[in-house]
Amino acid sequence: MNKIMITTAAAASFAAASVAFSLSAHAGEVLDRVLAKKTLTVAVGTDWGPMSSLNEKQELDGYDIDVAKGIAKYLGVEEKFVTPGWDLIAAGKWENRWDIGMGQMVPTQARAEKFDFSALYFYETAVAVVHKDSKATKLSDLNGKVIGVAAGSSSESYANQSFTPNWVGAKPIQYPFKAGEVKPYQSTNIALDDLRLGDGTRLDGIVTDGTIAENAIKSGYPLKPLGEPLFVSPAAITILHGDKEFSGKVSAAIKSMRDDGTLSKLSIKW
Repeated sequence: MNKIMITTAAAASFAAASVAFSLSAHAGEVLDRVLAKKTLTVAVGTDWGPMSSLNEKQELDGYDIDVAKGIAKYLGVEEKFVTPGWDLIAAGKWENRWDIGMGQMVPTQARAEKFDFSALYFYETAVAVVHKDSKATKLSDLNGKVIGVAAGSSSESYANQSFTPNWVGAKPIQYPFKAGEVKPYQSTNIALDDLRLGDGTRLDGIVTDGTIAENAIKSGYPLKPLGEPLFVSPAAITILHGDKEFSGKVSAAIKSMRDDGTLSKLSIKW
């Protein structure tokens, strides 16, 4: 082997070793950071109804909050909550500002390109709601109407008739109405505030999670559900690709909470 060949082989060997080291270092990057700081940083919402919202003491409460605390406890660290907004969570450009995202994200194929959905922790219905004074009596009455949705949500995809239910056991999606305009909002609560102004004032209806709609109605919003649920979907803890060790730990935490009945108890509680 001549000198050039030796040099080339050495360079190739070094490059391969460097790549292997890089992948190895990256593989546990998030988990290492969480354990080193002894803190799990969790992105949640302040107005997601029973999922997560501010209570009378201006403290975060909800199903997602309790689940996140359970994950942190399993990892042996403290939890820290940040509230970036759903649109930022769904965009996937986290830049290490948080470690996991809550919000019961539907694990679609498109989202799976940037997120790891190894931990399913809830099943949610999607519903259409209208103002209580609306003359709509069936879903087809929303044809040509202005429908509000949370930006980046599965509800937005559904309202645009571009939703692909590609999780295990998914049933074909039916579209009983075609919106005239789909109006995205930073959060569902802002859309709810617009709908409560009156039938057709800014919106004719909203597509959202059943738990959010139910909580809004219980809180006094002048709204009513329209027709049967649009679909039922699984919800996952949102984790960026790149750290299988961290993803595995979160998945194990959810499994532990499911096995000991914690998830069931929290679901009933909230």
